[in-house]
Amino acid sequence: MIKLYGTPPTRALRAMWLLNELDLAHEVIPVDLLSGAQRTPEFLALNPAAKVPVLVDGDLVVSESAAIQLYLADKYGDRFPGGGLVPDNPEDRARMYRWLFFVATEIEAPLQRIASHMFLYAPEDQSADEIALARRDGARMIAVLEQHMHGRDFVVGTQVTVADFSAAFVLDWAREEALLDDAPALRAYLKSMYARPSAPATIAESMAALDA
Repeated sequence: MIKLYGTPPTRALRAMWLLNELDLAHEVIPVDLLSGAQRTPEFLALNPAAKVPVLVDGDLVVSESAAIQLYLADKYGDRFPGGGLVPDNPEDRARMYRWLFFVATEIEAPLQRIASHMFLYAPEDQSADEIALARRDGARMIAVLEQHMHGRDFVVGTQVTVADFSAAFVLDWAREEALLDDAPALRAYLKSMYARPSAPATIAESMAALDA
């Protein structure tokens, strides 16, 4: 059985979404980041970077959530009704990769900077100026995606692809930082994506579950 190491509200949610959409039997193995479980010898043997999620499928070990999504779509995509998680033709695949990487580098990276300076770094390393700059950078790139999504149901083409499941998670994160207030198209898109029956918990829902 496929094993997924990771705990919401981390990027493990992004991998869980594809597992759900593909209706793949899997076991989620929680990793307690606050206690340092990601730095145990056992976990470091899976991912020396000490990051979640990590997917184990037979003898294959895959880290990095976007890579996990692409692997699952590539190997098991024929299970998805109508196919199309990865476009067949190279032109549409290029468009999908463009937005997949755009979201990761131009929107997710600033969000990670915000989180690092708010929660993850030691207090002496945190910087309000860096948070402000990251919010500015993220907002500018969100505006680019907002413009792209006007009149669209999906990031690429006329059916859902891996880029949508990746983008939806990152936009949910951006929503938590109030960076979608001026992005009505993205808010509508996000609502539509999380209305899917196989959508995972949102970040806010995951945080509430942890608090409970």
